[in-house]
Amino acid sequence: MRRRGSPDEELMTALYTEHYAVLLSFILRYVHDRHRAEDLVQETLLRAWKHIDHLDSDPGRTRSYLLTIARNVVTNAWRAEQRRPHLVADEAAVASVPSADNVDQLVEGWLVAEALERLSADHQAVVRAMYYEGQSVADAARKLSVPEGTVKSRAYYAVRALRTAFEEMGVLR
Repeated sequence: MRRRGSPDEELMTALYTEHYAVLLSFILRYVHDRHRAEDLVQETLLRAWKHIDHLDSDPGRTRSYLLTIARNVVTNAWRAEQRRPHLVADEAAVASVPSADNVDQLVEGWLVAEALERLSADHQAVVRAMYYEGQSVADAARKLSVPEGTVKSRAYYAVRALRTAFEEMGVLR
């Protein structure tokens, strides 16, 4: 048993069956993707349904009204697409984009190297082992042949000395 729809639903069903093919062929002139064109036809019919009171009973005027809506929908979709950035799939174009320079990294590396030069040899060895080579306190102690407590205290005083060196260089306040 079929449920009987409202007059607006029946009108929209009639519009869909009578004008879908015409709207689709009209939109396909401008949009060359069938799925996208079908979506735009649905958007056109949705907008017509929202303003169903503007529909005329004359079939020629109804089709003209729907084609006007379709033109506006296609124009809006084109404008929205123009605002979005386009993805580049060309490897040569991607490779030719200039990369960010590494001046900041070079300056930071120079500053750290300069500050490390101001440390004692024992403190430099602990900093290199723990912070550059990523060794644990136990590993650094074995490598440097000193107790773990000595490594911890040297690391503590080395960090304090680095802070002082950076302050003297004007990097920290």
